[in-house]
Amino acid sequence: MKKFSNIFILFLMISFSASAQLPSHLESNVLDGVYVQEHVPTKRVVQYTYLREADVMWSKRIWRIIDLREKQNHQLYYPLTPISDRMALWDVIRQGVLNEGSITCYELGLDLDDQFRFPIKPANGNINDPEYKKKLEEKFGKATSFTMRDDEGEVLMDDEGNEIKKDTVEPYFAKDIIRYEIKEDWFFDKQRSVMDVRIIGISPVVYFVNPETNNVEGVENLFWLYFPECRYMFQNYFVYNPQNDAQRMSFDDFFWKREFSSYIKKESNVFDRQIYPNWKGVDALLESEKIKERMFDIEHDVWHF
Repeated sequence: MKKFSNIFILFLMISFSASAQLPSHLESNVLDGVYVQEHVPTKRVVQYTYLREADVMWSKRIWRIIDLREKQNHQLYYPLTPISDRMALWDVIRQGVLNEGSITCYELGLDLDDQFRFPIKPANGNINDPEYKKKLEEKFGKATSFTMRDDEGEVLMDDEGNEIKKDTVEPYFAKDIIRYEIKEDWFFDKQRSVMDVRIIGISPVVYFVNPETNNVEGVENLFWLYFPECRYMFQNYFVYNPQNDAQRMSFDDFFWKREFSSYIKKESNVFDRQIYPNWKGVDALLESEKIKERMFDIEHDVWHF
């Protein structure tokens, strides 16, 4: 009886995990393929190797930009609209934050903070609190207002003769995300004699549009996510494999294997300054490559420390 109960619970867990990844199969009872893709939807997170402070001989914090316009990063950008077996990374994040509540958003604050100091959590502990839901939705969209009109198209006015406007949130879609910024720590572990890296945080970036002129005036980070927490969500969603549909990886595998293309935006330094605007254009790219080369040299010369 106990064995039967365990099997039944395992079946429910598999069904629950698969329901988020393969909705068409479960809703229509039609298998769109030759077998049930159950490896990624039910896989477990590969835990990080235990690390002691005493074993870290050298470390450096790096901030990187993953530009979604690059072909190698298209697996994070497409599909623009979720399909039966795949969705863009942005839609996975929306699913984890807004629908499941398994991922915590961290606000940037006035200083554009990326140290996870301002988590967005319900004040009363109720995740269904309307104010909490509204605040989360504002992070996934752009606050706008429009003028109210009647059925004939005439502008509605209040008693004082002012236009009646309604505030709303225009949601961001996968096509609106132009890049992701990641914060990671590189370190040399003398216990394993390897140079290793672990992503600490990830942040989606969109264009900043001036609401008055409607012109693009730069970019802005929407929020930060703690990557070790995101891994439990990322592990169960497919990433497209251009070589073989039968060997698809998860988003967690994609980041673990460093399949993305990126360039360095900043390294930890005494001035806490970024490469741009201190270097611009080609000089900024050369400075980014220079940082990579220094880290490469340290990996080979670490035994001389």
